[in-house]
Amino acid sequence: MSQPEIEFYWHEQEALFDDADTYVKWLHQIAVQESHSISSLVYVFCSDDYLLDVNRKHLDHDYYTDIISFPYHAEGEDIEGEIYISVDRLRENAKTHGATLHQELLRVMAHGLLHFCGYEDKDEASQVKMREAEERCIDLFTLHH
Repeated sequence: MSQPEIEFYWHEQEALFDDADTYVKWLHQIAVQESHSISSLVYVFCSDDYLLDVNRKHLDHDYYTDIISFPYHAEGEDIEGEIYISVDRLRENAKTHGATLHQELLRVMAHGLLHFCGYEDKDEASQVKMREAEERCIDLFTLHH
């Protein structure tokens, strides 16, 4: 089986990692753990302002957020999508939650992929399940890398 196509773009941001293969393998492990496979996944790391613009243009939301995901696959199909992450929000959230920048990076990267695996976070019960899944994903990274 060939490695799924996962790409990382840093839009006017300094890269937070340079070992893309490590993250590709980890994301693939998450998908397998969740009984999914990845066909095409793109992560775009950007600024608050860039993500706010995406939020306004595509979702008609006028607020800052740490992540926006755009799935391009139907339920039951291999995962295809784009995930936009604000590096500014990562830094701020890491401080707020007493986490390292790397922990927050892993949490948010996993969060986007978990949405594509069917996780929601609209109510308290689904938020608890999402947080538990995020922790499993961070542990998976820590265990294997």
